[in-house]
Amino acid sequence: MTLFTAVVTGPSSAATAASTSIPTSSTSAIPSTTSAAASLCALSRKMTTLTTLVTTPASTTATTISPASTTISASTTTVSASAIASSTATATSTPSSVPSAATSTPSSVPSAAISTTSSVPSTAISTSIRTTGASLHSLVLYFLLISLSLTQVNCDPTPRTYIVRVDSSSKPSVFPTHYHWYTSEFTEPATILHEYDTVFKGFAAVLTPDQAAATLQHPSVLASFEDRRRELHTTRSPQFLGLRNQRGLWSESDYGSDVIIGIFDTGIWPERRSFSDLNLGPVPRRWKGVCEAGVKFSWKNCNRKIVGARFFAKGHEAAAGFGGLVGGINETIEFKSPRDADGHGTHTASTAAGRYTFGASMKGYASGIAKGVAPKARLAVYKVCWKNAGCFDSDILAAFDAAVNDGVDVISISIGGGDGVSSPYYLDPIAIGAYGAVSRGIFVSSSAGNDGPNGMSVTNLAPWLTTVGAGTIDRSFPAEVVLGDGRKFFGVSLYSGKPLYGKMYHLVYPGKSGVLSASLCMENSLDPNSVRGKIVICDRGSSPRVAKGLVVQKAGGSGMILANGLSNGEGLLGDAHLLPACAIGSDEGDKIKAYLSSNPEATATINFQGTVIGIKPAPVVASFSGRGPNVLNPEVLKPDLIAPGVNILAAWTEAVGPTGLDLDTRKTEFNILSGTSMACPHVSGAAALLKSAHPDWSPAAIRSALMTTANLNDNSWNPVLDESSKKPATPYDYGAGHLNLDLAIDPGLVYDLKNHDYVSFLCAIEYGPKTIQVITRSRVSCPVRKALPESFNYPSISVLFPSSSKGPSKKVFFRMVTNVGEANAVYRVRVEQPKGVKVRVKPEKLVFSETVRRLGYYVSVTVDDKNLVMGESGALFGSLSWLDGKHVVRSPIVVTQIDPL
Repeated sequence: MTLFTAVVTGPSSAATAASTSIPTSSTSAIPSTTSAAASLCALSRKMTTLTTLVTTPASTTATTISPASTTISASTTTVSASAIASSTATATSTPSSVPSAATSTPSSVPSAAISTTSSVPSTAISTSIRTTGASLHSLVLYFLLISLSLTQVNCDPTPRTYIVRVDSSSKPSVFPTHYHWYTSEFTEPATILHEYDTVFKGFAAVLTPDQAAATLQHPSVLASFEDRRRELHTTRSPQFLGLRNQRGLWSESDYGSDVIIGIFDTGIWPERRSFSDLNLGPVPRRWKGVCEAGVKFSWKNCNRKIVGARFFAKGHEAAAGFGGLVGGINETIEFKSPRDADGHGTHTASTAAGRYTFGASMKGYASGIAKGVAPKARLAVYKVCWKNAGCFDSDILAAFDAAVNDGVDVISISIGGGDGVSSPYYLDPIAIGAYGAVSRGIFVSSSAGNDGPNGMSVTNLAPWLTTVGAGTIDRSFPAEVVLGDGRKFFGVSLYSGKPLYGKMYHLVYPGKSGVLSASLCMENSLDPNSVRGKIVICDRGSSPRVAKGLVVQKAGGSGMILANGLSNGEGLLGDAHLLPACAIGSDEGDKIKAYLSSNPEATATINFQGTVIGIKPAPVVASFSGRGPNVLNPEVLKPDLIAPGVNILAAWTEAVGPTGLDLDTRKTEFNILSGTSMACPHVSGAAALLKSAHPDWSPAAIRSALMTTANLNDNSWNPVLDESSKKPATPYDYGAGHLNLDLAIDPGLVYDLKNHDYVSFLCAIEYGPKTIQVITRSRVSCPVRKALPESFNYPSISVLFPSSSKGPSKKVFFRMVTNVGEANAVYRVRVEQPKGVKVRVKPEKLVFSETVRRLGYYVSVTVDDKNLVMGESGALFGSLSWLDGKHVVRSPIVVTQIDPL
């Protein structure tokens, strides 16, 4: 009997094509997105190969389709297994997903790891097929499915960009530099795009699949993966976070002075007042970066505020050469320099560290004084994303390398997969680059993604990243739709043009025709004869919200009602529409459509009410914010926390109008945007403040302070709500809670982590030494007896039990806290038990002194399937807090049941 296991977590980006990997020995064979393309092409053409896979006797065959690739290992003479599982059995959505024994092969069988881009749905699927003689036909069907995925292999020999991880310690001494080594033994000098030597050891090069396969045969190559395109995750907020002038964290950190924040984004518009260096001191002496000149950007555009600026385009340019992007960087709308043609980078940079700017507004909305979270912090700009072209891994990794060498203290990266898929850490250049930064004391803040409210939608999952979701603030831009029968429905809008003055217009809903494109108001989908002079109801989705308004305007419509669907619920985002328009929730949209359906002569108008402050409740978890659980390792709760990310005012580029549309000729110094992209720089700025106030704190200590002091209640003193459901949110929605900087400066205790702690965690989730080396750059060894993943010293607690277990089950794990408050402090524990779960802590009291600054404790969690009832989210929630009369050091507890594969 043979056991076949498949774990499917979805395809990689559309830009990812097949790649090749043939390690020379099983000891060096680790999972990689590079594979023998020629073998794959032959395999997909020959069903006899599949027949061989089915009929050849084998002890065990394991198939893993990872988020970035499909890896097929089989102990046959055609496609033989390697020691992949021993190197990483948890490269997919759950720990220990493939037992190490599942890939054992006879030593006489050559090893080959084959991987290719899969086109399976992004929803995680787990199947386990036990084969017997009676189930042979089912097995054939199973492999037919695999063969369908194999047909996605790109057998075109066209060169593509590959990122190659090399064991740098293997460099022969005869070569004076690694570059000489790479160009002598691996590839030609002309093919190399980037050489990595800080956070990552290796290079990015343009190679054919055959050349990539040959490179992988080199014994010094640890891994290779094809370049992948990523997407951006697209003021009053500092006050909402508890920051006040001349007191608290702003005062004690001197507003973040001399801390350098690296912004990985679309560049910067340096002339904006938010980036003035007036009254700032000299550039910190430790800064080693440069101000890179380019189109409409010179060294004069840097100053004591913008201390450095670079741009990275080689990955984009290479992709254009082999059809990844038509034309690559479009220099008619882009600047080949650090100058921002998109606006996103200018917005995130000023959110994190913008100076005080009086008279700020977006066309009259949100008027007042604009300022970033850390107004005196310095900015280092790394342009890795390009207008309408995304961001490539090879360029992002090069930016990490540069930023660490330049001397940044914080990195803010509002970038993610863009395809709803999270790759394993060893195949994720953001995770790899971030580890290199964090291991050198640099805090890295990342966005949680905008694919909420679906579960398992959170991205940027590496435990050394601080992953930030989005919440609302207490400011809104209300508008109302008034129907002909007098009913009013409230929504939001940032429309700033000529109002409708209460005039009633006929309503029309193109979606009643049953044509999906018309209901979504897609380009060229509207009949001008039907919509001219009317207010058009458009459904949200498939195209930018502001683009729908432009379609309506071109067709002659007088206004637009933008109705949410069920997936968006009641979550509303303000947009600077080109015509009178109002966004409304799903329920309101259904009522307006019903009114129109019952009354063909239905009319409506839209009224705009400007800016309203003091909205309650706030914060509310934004409906779009990425949600847990963590699809790679549920033992680490993600997101870590939420921060303001809805309707955020910040500086904007001069290159485009507030909608970003080509036909929007309006200019504005500030713009209002929403997304976890906006939440991330709030935490980056917060980290800068804490780093300034506590220079000796590690990135983990800073994250711990932010998490253990986070708010769980809104400004009505009620539990924070989920915008999509209007029900109380859970740690899967907000992590530890909402950022609260009034308390974070003095957290009392912190959960610290060192490099060896991260290595121990990777060992615990069954990553092998070679796989771990891809991430850490240094060779490691894992103990025979590994710790539980739950023993990872994280500020949150997430415990997994197999759902198949019967009767009581118990897990015991360890935590260590460091006292960063008053020396002689005594803390006592308080536990909020998850329903039906027993949580015990030993000891229940921690006594610190001048000489005792670190103490540990054990947590035991016991469940019994007889009285365990999971909630709607499939988990139970509680908390563990340490109190000393002044501080409350709180950690969320999540208990869930998942069957190991």
